[in-house]
Amino acid sequence: MEQDYLIAGHRIKVENETLMHAMDRMSGFEVFKVNNKDEDTFRFVLVDSEIPAWKEILYSIDINGTINRFGTCTNGYIFESTPPEGETLELWVDNNGHTAHLKGNLDPRLLRFACWMAYGVMTVPYQTVAIHTSTIVCRGKAVLFLGESGTGKSTHTRLWRENIEEATLLNDDSPIVRITDGQPWVWGSPWSGKTPCYKKECYPLAACVRLSQAPFNKIRRLAVAEAYASLHPSCPPAFSYDESLYDSICEVLNAILTNIPVYHLACLPDADAARLSYETIFGTCEK
Repeated sequence: MEQDYLIAGHRIKVENETLMHAMDRMSGFEVFKVNNKDEDTFRFVLVDSEIPAWKEILYSIDINGTINRFGTCTNGYIFESTPPEGETLELWVDNNGHTAHLKGNLDPRLLRFACWMAYGVMTVPYQTVAIHTSTIVCRGKAVLFLGESGTGKSTHTRLWRENIEEATLLNDDSPIVRITDGQPWVWGSPWSGKTPCYKKECYPLAACVRLSQAPFNKIRRLAVAEAYASLHPSCPPAFSYDESLYDSICEVLNAILTNIPVYHLACLPDADAARLSYETIFGTCEK
């Protein structure tokens, strides 16, 4: 048995009934199911065999007691997620970059992150990167709002929806930017953080805005070096420690910086801040 998903234009074929049922337990993925088959696919498979031995640990992070490690093995990339109690989930993406092998604990919380890592590793060579942002669609284009956790990304996009005509949320955590014919497009994804916003839609990118809290509202366009520094921290951090993966991320960022304005918005959590960023990007406010 198998099930296909279409995420940012990339077809993912999930093989094995147990893995399919595990995917069905994760919210958000149902929207991205497709029925038509395509030979040019990436594969998620469940295996019983041993995962290759670690060669180098590149990145490790503790998320609420779950230890996540990413690195390399002799023939690809390897990832594991170990909860405080229970079995570890192991993942191996082989050298051809088209097959993710999973083994062990298929708890939805662990599996969601593992699928995000596998998707990222397999698709980044195709100028595709999940960027940590809250993303608004307005006038048929997408705007990425970036910032560290707690800086007010979700608040600012809510203010857009409340005060800007036709502004809608595309994704609240991890939309996917894919470069097509040299131009950046933003796609919805099954990964949207705590906000259940799962949309199989894509829009051309209009602007990127890095947010910071301030006792006033002020926006300015960033020079290229500043813009790169604003975008880079929102890309998958684990990939920065591998030369090949990092080079692919740089290609995506270069396409964004070549074509799209990047701003810094110091702001209050109020409607005036939303109107200021809207008017800077699109012109006169409509509401």
